[in-house]
Amino acid sequence: MAKEYREGRSGAGSGKSRDGKGTQKRTERELQPRAQRGAEKGAGSRSQGGAGKSFAPKNHAEVRRGTALKDQREVGRGTAPKDQRGARRDTSSRTRQEAGPREGRHKLCPVSARCGGCKWINIGYQEQLEAKADRFRRLMEPFCRPEPLIPMEKPAHYRNKVHAAFGEDRRHNAVSGIYEERSHRIVPVDSCLIENQKADEIIVSIRGLLKSFKIRPYNEDTGYGLLRHVLVRVGHATGEIMVVLVLSSPVMPSKNNFVKALRQLHPEITTIVVNVNDRDTSMVLGEREQVIYGRGYIEDRLCGMTFRLSPKSFYQINPAQTQKLYEKAMEYAELTGKETVLDAYCGTGTIGLIAAGKAKEVIGVELNRDAVRDAVSNAKRNGVSNIHFYQNDAGRLLLEMAEQSAKLDVLFMDPPRSGSDEAFLDAAAKIGPEKIIYISCSPETLVRDLEFLKKKGYKAKRCVAVDMFPYTESLEAVVMLSKKSGSSSGKGGERKR
Repeated sequence: MAKEYREGRSGAGSGKSRDGKGTQKRTERELQPRAQRGAEKGAGSRSQGGAGKSFAPKNHAEVRRGTALKDQREVGRGTAPKDQRGARRDTSSRTRQEAGPREGRHKLCPVSARCGGCKWINIGYQEQLEAKADRFRRLMEPFCRPEPLIPMEKPAHYRNKVHAAFGEDRRHNAVSGIYEERSHRIVPVDSCLIENQKADEIIVSIRGLLKSFKIRPYNEDTGYGLLRHVLVRVGHATGEIMVVLVLSSPVMPSKNNFVKALRQLHPEITTIVVNVNDRDTSMVLGEREQVIYGRGYIEDRLCGMTFRLSPKSFYQINPAQTQKLYEKAMEYAELTGKETVLDAYCGTGTIGLIAAGKAKEVIGVELNRDAVRDAVSNAKRNGVSNIHFYQNDAGRLLLEMAEQSAKLDVLFMDPPRSGSDEAFLDAAAKIGPEKIIYISCSPETLVRDLEFLKKKGYKAKRCVAVDMFPYTESLEAVVMLSKKSGSSSGKGGERKR
């Protein structure tokens, strides 16, 4: 039976969290566009509008403010993606993207062929947009006509989170960069056209300090060395900067002097954290952390809300486009203040917290404990009391709500790249929300799930693609589905009202 997490004796509302995208969170929308999420729920019985009964969950962890949760791990760029959300249906046969636009003669990035992070870096942006819009239109034609694709105004240096792997060359000189695609060979990179420029500068400065402090990069083959990775996060709206030093040992020589030297070069750094990863693993972050400067977290603002970002928090890597994505999702939901809303795969609570200001009540559900912790903290930070988080499987929670004839008006779902699974989609159809707002980072798995929902009585009414990741093949999409007239759901084919 799951534990109940509370912050105080009289915890009020809770909060929601979205990054940390478990069976419902992304492993890092950041490293291969997508991330992880966390989940959580709060609060006892609540009266529901209309004839729907109030939902009293059984054996679910209600997470409230101030709970301590264990950390989550990340996947390094260039390594094979690892889905932290749990088992999903295999979609390998349908996720291969069709041929994209041709490259121009003049190459903007000399290592793009080895890196694999932005395969379209040498293709004009307008041509990229046309190719993405055409691909999305053809995929969505059987369901509804897409609205014009939403481009990025300044499609460069948009990644607010930058990860660099550290190693040595044959002469034992420190090198830093990204993993070559599908390997652990480091491609030296000092500056990347899609990464935050200040983050790149800080990483180069750290590499330059290593020799004077007698710090050697970690060698995966021998197990010797100290510095494995550096992670830099930059608040898009606040400008706050967090530096995470991933070490193979908790002992860092002259760490105070190292911090002083680094801050002399970059006084804008807000906080520095040491993360210890002493295991033989492809995961970037380990389980232990020590704050050696500042608060140990930064904050950023998105859609009028303030979000706390710790080293393991999931947060969309392109906040400028994320704002457009979420604004479109809220437009499609058409909330009036009377609705009960569920945010599945809620992560650190971004979508649920934004919806809470426009709905009567919001429930967030996520498997990832760390994401749930961040969600609760974010709710407190923003003074949101009508949102509650559950650490649980979203499909299981939906089934329990359906069994209790609980009322649900709008379902937000933002699954990982592999899409949702039939168990969740079937549970969603059973409880029968009037609207489903599906946010997808993989159009191919989106189409598969739309086919399933169509058989359950739902019809796609509006859809749009958002270019979240310029110079890559990836794109995000939002689809609004509503129940077909005359369709019914719930136990025995009817839903109690």
